Amino acid sequence: MHSPRRKSPPSESPFAVAKLAGSYIRKGGHLPVVVVVVTIFVFALVVMYSEDIKSIAAEYSLSRFKARGYDLARGSNDSTGRRQPMAEKKKPRKRRDEKSARSVVSVPASCDLSDGEWVFDDVNYPLYREDQCQFLSEQVSCLKNGRREAMYQKWRWQPKGCSLPEFDARLLLERLRGKRMMLVGDSMNRNQWESLVCLLQTALPPEGWSRRVDGSRSIFTVEVPLQPSHGIRACDRLANDGDSPPQDYDASIEFYWAPFLVESNSDDPEIHSIAVRIIKADSIEKHAVHWKGADVLVFDTYIWWMNTPKIKVLRPGAKNWTEHDEIVRREAYERVLRTTSNWVDQNLDPNRSSVFFMSMSPLHSRSSYWGNPDGIKCAKETMPIKNMAGVRLGMDKNLFAVAKNVTGSTARVPITFVDITTMSEYRKDAHTSVYTVRQGELLTPEQQAKPAEFADCIHWCVPGLPDIWNQILFARLLSARPRQ
Repeated sequence: MHSPRRKSPPSESPFAVAKLAGSYIRKGGHLPVVVVVVTIFVFALVVMYSEDIKSIAAEYSLSRFKARGYDLARGSNDSTGRRQPMAEKKKPRKRRDEKSARSVVSVPASCDLSDGEWVFDDVNYPLYREDQCQFLSEQVSCLKNGRREAMYQKWRWQPKGCSLPEFDARLLLERLRGKRMMLVGDSMNRNQWESLVCLLQTALPPEGWSRRVDGSRSIFTVEVPLQPSHGIRACDRLANDGDSPPQDYDASIEFYWAPFLVESNSDDPEIHSIAVRIIKADSIEKHAVHWKGADVLVFDTYIWWMNTPKIKVLRPGAKNWTEHDEIVRREAYERVLRTTSNWVDQNLDPNRSSVFFMSMSPLHSRSSYWGNPDGIKCAKETMPIKNMAGVRLGMDKNLFAVAKNVTGSTARVPITFVDITTMSEYRKDAHTSVYTVRQGELLTPEQQAKPAEFADCIHWCVPGLPDIWNQILFARLLSARPRQ
């Protein structure tokens, strides 16, 4: 006969062991002093490192599953041994702890974020999926519109000699608590606004936001309660731990349509395809009345200035749009930016408002510019330009110099000039091309087959390059002194 098996003792928690020892002593048992001391020491170690022990155990468990051929990344085996599909594999993301998330974003004064190179990074980019952004417009939804490759989403901008801070949606939301942020300008700023809202959505539950259109304004409102005591990791959901009543977030991120910043005959946000465009170079109040009270203002204007070398400007005291003069583009552009800068100086509080001006977004309309004579505009381009030496894209760099000079000369309220031009010049691959709309209608297969006529080499796919613009804007905004 086999002797009866001795049962293994159940595993005891360190608290149970300590309790047992105490009970033994109370009952009159005599334990040697050394045994008592050693027991207490071991108990302390186990309590201190119990979480690490659990982690090691979890890793061991996972390794055992893998050793048995249980592929957690690709699927699982059911009781019949058949493969069962699992959710789409998620790429590992860098994780921030709460302490680092609360810290102020730092960009050294010597760091030129505009000078760098594009590095392929399919681990951390894109920062979100196109189908995750619930209201992304058809104009920039390139994958949905038929683009088959998504490499354009997977490039990281690496400045020389420094690093571009990671975009932290919750940290930006915390800064915008109870505030208004407005992007004002043409469709490039709308392109960037859509990207920004998509980035912020990654940190919000579905019920935590709303979107509406009010004339020239598109308004994204964050309404979800958020606890200020919480850590603000980028990908965590906003939550309340119950320690204190939740606070209304009440933040809005808005886009305002004003393609020339000042008043023009093209100010209708829906109907603005006008053959003869005319501006009132010194008249801004019609638009600016909607900007008052904004805590963060982000301006841009460029693409609509490139239709003609001269700009039609309404004469002072003119009674209708037919009374205008033609002025050299550079001169008219400077007048408009002076009008805008003067309004900023006279109407904003430097202790409350942060103001930015985004530099020009480049076009890639001729493939011969980057050494591809057989190409058709930006169509079928899948890689950034490797070397910009000798490459000229036909932009008016005089306007770049004017914008940098005028925005840097305000007397009272500083305007931060954000150079996105240099980095964007490389990205011939990132435009919407034929995967977009024309006059509000999605391009047909027949139109997509004619890129020379229909390719849009002005606007950008989202996710994509505009996310990096927002990463730079985030770095500049969060590295500045918080406004009261």
